[in-house]
Amino acid sequence: MRYFDEQYTLDSFRDLLKVDSTTGQYHAIQETTAEMIRELGYDPLYTRKGGILADLGGEGEPLVITAHLDDIGLMVRHVNADGTLNVCPVGGLYPFYCVTENVRVYTGEGKVYTGCVCRKPNSIHVTEEELRNTLGDFRTNVCIVLDMPVKSAADTKALGIDTGDFVALEPRFTLSGGYIKSRFVDDKACAAVLLNVMKAVRENDLPLTRKVVAYFACYEEIGHGTAWLPDGVKDILALDIAPTGPDQNSDEQKVSIFAKDSRFPYHSGMTAELRETAKKAGIDYVMDIFTPHYGTDGDGSILAGYDIRHAAIGPGTYNSHGYERTHIDGLRSTFDLVMAYIAPDAV
Repeated sequence: MRYFDEQYTLDSFRDLLKVDSTTGQYHAIQETTAEMIRELGYDPLYTRKGGILADLGGEGEPLVITAHLDDIGLMVRHVNADGTLNVCPVGGLYPFYCVTENVRVYTGEGKVYTGCVCRKPNSIHVTEEELRNTLGDFRTNVCIVLDMPVKSAADTKALGIDTGDFVALEPRFTLSGGYIKSRFVDDKACAAVLLNVMKAVRENDLPLTRKVVAYFACYEEIGHGTAWLPDGVKDILALDIAPTGPDQNSDEQKVSIFAKDSRFPYHSGMTAELRETAKKAGIDYVMDIFTPHYGTDGDGSILAGYDIRHAAIGPGTYNSHGYERTHIDGLRSTFDLVMAYIAPDAV
């Protein structure tokens, strides 16, 4: 398949990762993505709640292709008496996937402090039994220790830190043998793929089979990223990770076409079109079902009441909502399927 720009995709992914964007913390990532869209020659359209759209051209009943910019993360619940932070998850983040991770705390005044997610008690050398016998829980024995000499709640509050402040986890991107390891492959890797699609269409003046709109959404991790759509949309195609695991077909080096998730089946007609497109183009794909804890922005549009068809595809990904891993070939196959679907002449 032509037009896949591996270096651009990786660079775009890294650029998006540089901007912390825990769900609800959208201003900086919205501006960063808007600038990337302008550099490709498109005019970004902002949504009020933090998303961005761009018209790729074409004529006919519109197709929206979406990938989300928001990340799972944490929020300060309250300041503990010893100056540490009690936190709650934003999106599906579990303690065992983030204990010992470095974080950044964003105050309402715009200050940023670093810290680390820790267990309480925290040292196995002196509290072995407590650590061995208790699971981490955000409410009771997991906290954030700030990289500041604070000893009391008053010390911490004097820094400007308070309830409701966003806490972002360090992504820790690395690339080895084609394997991409990082937090937030879900879904900034797919956002980078969508940017590459836009680049290929514009630079090569590719004819599209229909009107296509790119939609970089926020709030997907809590279920309402694309609860609003532009007028006239017929179909929505979500680009999102395909979790691997027992009984799953998903493979890091392939693109998965989603048949069903935890809410309901995807539109059988649109899913069949994607499957036949992949077969015709010789794209390495698998069909898969994701239950019991998975959904995409396509679901959000259906639940909002839109009379549309919805489908989803994406690269196989290990360790979903943790320190995730996929492969450049999975991103390439996802790109290839999108291009074959909207611009067959690119195949």
